[in-house]
Amino acid sequence: MKFENTEVYGFKRALKGMRNALESWHKNDTVEENGEVIIGENDLNLAQRLIKAGSEHRKFMRQIFVSVDITAPLYWWKEFDTYKVGTTANSTSTMHKLASTPITAECFEIDDYNSDLDYDGTKLGDVIDKHIEFLESMRVKYLETKDKAYWKELIRWLPSAWQQTRTVTMTYENLLAMCSKGQRRFHKLTEWSKSFIDWARTLPYAQELIFPDEVENI
Repeated sequence: MKFENTEVYGFKRALKGMRNALESWHKNDTVEENGEVIIGENDLNLAQRLIKAGSEHRKFMRQIFVSVDITAPLYWWKEFDTYKVGTTANSTSTMHKLASTPITAECFEIDDYNSDLDYDGTKLGDVIDKHIEFLESMRVKYLETKDKAYWKELIRWLPSAWQQTRTVTMTYENLLAMCSKGQRRFHKLTEWSKSFIDWARTLPYAQELIFPDEVENI
């Protein structure tokens, strides 16, 4: 699983806007130095209090945006797709590009793959290798014959471990929900509990805004 081309934007406007309700703009102390946003003590204190107060009070979190290219298996994307509100994704096309390059083990999620796992007296790796050979043969047959029947079987039997890249845009509010203790932080899929959570922790002020429950006295 890969996270590439991460961009975060909207901090300054969001943190100024969070003060609109009480018109306390004179306390706004977030600055930008050399292209890096530095949240001031006043703003961080208010932001964390609003986060703790609930979603109706922390609307500023919906105005801090993250864009990232995520490469993940289809079984992970099926779970990510439950987050419809506030997220947008453009994906590479399996339908259009599946037959364009050879199908190998590297096309699938194999980070914690155990090829020696016993499968009715047969190594799992041997079963998977044969399935990949079958998929590649369907791909080659389709290219040779242009018969869509081969393409259909290729699509039909493609495992959910197939990796797909999507450019995703979401907000810090989305990330706060995804990374909460009740959602994905301790998920049994390591793609969530390790890969996604580890990436989220690299974002600016992630500890203070996305994982506030881990900060003392918040």
